[in-house]
Amino acid sequence: MVSSGRRRFQHLFEELCVALGRVLPRYALWLSFKELGADPENLSREEALEYCDTHLAEFLQLHEVGLGPRALRRLRREVERFDPLRPTPYEVMERLSG
Repeated sequence: MVSSGRRRFQHLFEELCVALGRVLPRYALWLSFKELGADPENLSREEALEYCDTHLAEFLQLHEVGLGPRALRRLRREVERFDPLRPTPYEVMERLSG
């Protein structure tokens, strides 16, 4: 079973890609967390939110993309509301069809 911290990281990554309308390198985001001393395998809600508030802009600039203030607020809200113990709609549909 995947850890709740890893699910939280994956959710942040997916929401970020949706907000940008393109796929970013997942491993680069993973390394960004590692460089800050956070473990993406055990990512807490607070660490994910702190990243959005203080480090995300630098990561996006490195990849030559950006988010407007409204999109950033939406991303942060989605990260804050995410409950890794509940399946996402995608996971439910995958289970039903699989």
